[in-house]
Amino acid sequence: MRVQDAVLQKLEEKQGEFLSGESLAASLGVSRNAIWKGVKGLRALGYDIEAVTGRGYALGREADVLTAESVARRLMTPFPVRVEVRREVSSTNDVLKAEAERGAPEGTVLIAEEQTAGKGRLGRRFLSPPGTGLYLSILLRPQFSAEQSLFITTAAAVAVAQAIEEVADVEAKIKWVNDVYIGGKKVCGILTEASVDFESGGLHWAVLGIGINIAGPEGGFPAELRETAGALFPGKCPASVRSRLAAAVIRRFFEWYERLEDAPFLEEYRRRSFLDGKWVAFTLGSEQFSGVVQGIDEKARLVVRLDTGETQAFSAGEVSMHRAGGETA
Repeated sequence: MRVQDAVLQKLEEKQGEFLSGESLAASLGVSRNAIWKGVKGLRALGYDIEAVTGRGYALGREADVLTAESVARRLMTPFPVRVEVRREVSSTNDVLKAEAERGAPEGTVLIAEEQTAGKGRLGRRFLSPPGTGLYLSILLRPQFSAEQSLFITTAAAVAVAQAIEEVADVEAKIKWVNDVYIGGKKVCGILTEASVDFESGGLHWAVLGIGINIAGPEGGFPAELRETAGALFPGKCPASVRSRLAAAVIRRFFEWYERLEDAPFLEEYRRRSFLDGKWVAFTLGSEQFSGVVQGIDEKARLVVRLDTGETQAFSAGEVSMHRAGGETA
């Protein structure tokens, strides 16, 4: 571990308390000058570290720490996970897909402070400013069929909803198939991309991307998102919340992933369904449908009683909800 990362870990463990340069140097087996350089580097990255002569260094009580070490030590999962945190990437999914092709192992997790080209479904842009969200991707190498692999997104949505409730103590709902909502607004989008092995009918790999709005961006959400987008917390991110949330999402996802074929998460998914009983407009390719959502079936398909009177189950498509005044979400 680099001295800079080791210093941050020590300061985070005693967040808000002062640790002397001498004690830090002794515990890490380095010089006091190395400690000073480590602190200087952390400040350059934006960490709020106070230095007081005779007392040492302290990480601000409100500092939001996000490092590979701060996530890894909170994971508590037997699944072999390797976490990497980068300051800025184009898209965590795109970077991890390239690593998948180069043979990176299952359980590789990439987290970014910022995405310059974050992606949502259907080629949409996912707003990913620094310091306000959690942007991560997980590399998977499933040993089951491509059809069963469709449960990856479903399991991830449940894992995110559970993690949000664990860390933020707010109720989370799921809008089929891949969005998580709080208080009627979207706080998370999930995008799974995969490479299919046509000979075996399975996957070479799958990359699961998750973006969560923890706090609203400076100046608020863009005009086109203000009616639909939300965040877990008002104001800035609370202390270490991104590390805690990342660890909770990863841990809970792999708990479900190891039992993916049996789909034990479906009951949780159904219980959290944001669409049940709502009238929706539905687009599948060039076809348009509308009707009232009846629920989620055993294959995680959306069951809709169409305006024609027919009941149909959809495994893919784009759903918008009717709102007062004719607006959709």
